[in-house]
Amino acid sequence: MRETPEPDAHALDLAERRATARAAKDFAEADALRDELGAAGWTVVDEPAGWRLEPATAGDDHEPPAPVRSADVPSVLEAPATADVSIHWVCEGWPEDIVRAIASLRAHAGSRDVGFVVADVTGQPEGTFGEDVEVLRLEAGTGWGAARNAGLRRTTGRLAFVMDGSIEATGDVFGPLEDALADPAVGIAGPFGIVTKDLRQFDEQPEPGPCDAVEGYFMAMRRETLTTAGLFDEKFKWYRTADIEYSFRVKDLGLRTSVVAVPVVKHEHRMWFESDPATRAKWSKRNYYRFLDRWRDRWDLVLDPHPPEPHDHGPDHDHEGH
Repeated sequence: MRETPEPDAHALDLAERRATARAAKDFAEADALRDELGAAGWTVVDEPAGWRLEPATAGDDHEPPAPVRSADVPSVLEAPATADVSIHWVCEGWPEDIVRAIASLRAHAGSRDVGFVVADVTGQPEGTFGEDVEVLRLEAGTGWGAARNAGLRRTTGRLAFVMDGSIEATGDVFGPLEDALADPAVGIAGPFGIVTKDLRQFDEQPEPGPCDAVEGYFMAMRRETLTTAGLFDEKFKWYRTADIEYSFRVKDLGLRTSVVAVPVVKHEHRMWFESDPATRAKWSKRNYYRFLDRWRDRWDLVLDPHPPEPHDHGPDHDHEGH
């Protein structure tokens, strides 16, 4: 039997320097040191008590773990929270947008313990999203709702941020949302909200305060909301209207949804602008009726309801948003 080689002093030094860089939240340096270890023939494995080094194999850079079904991703929601915030993305393309978002949030996290989770349905190469990001490699064709839920089941933070890659933080987004969610009456908070009078037309709520739904570009909630309200409806295979449905589900618990001003830039929403207009219209209509089937008579959940005359209209919210 061949003996497993022991790491030399150079490899141990690289691993120690990487651990120091991670502790200082210098993830660019940690990434570089991890790559240097790989070039020297070692793979660093992070563990709760520290790290260990294993000999790299020839396939390490080319044979990532096989994709899994969303339902097979284990949940940690029943265990105690171990971080301050968990931030979630679904990668259905354009990974560079998520990389930009992660970098911007790292820059403004301060001393908080923040975890990053990407549910990837596109088979991105390992290391695409950077150091210290939990990447869930899901089967191609996994719908948006199922992919989102796979990520949310990995929430270790006291708060969960549901985000889109189009959002870039330009300052402290954490403090205002932590303050808002310290109010037990607030269920979901975020910078982009909408209001409706008739469940057909949905308009932007430009001012901070109560809204009828928080848009899925950036939704923040307490971790326990994910267990009391449940996760997203997995029959939403496309993102549109899933955030409205989830907002109504949270409001049905007696909680509020609220617009909170935070310093972000909203870049082009790729999934909307790079989808075929006829196809996205069909998908949007299907999702809207799924929402309406459950909530069409719940005028008590609308801030300023004006029920329409009895007839059935499709959604009249053809902006690119959720």
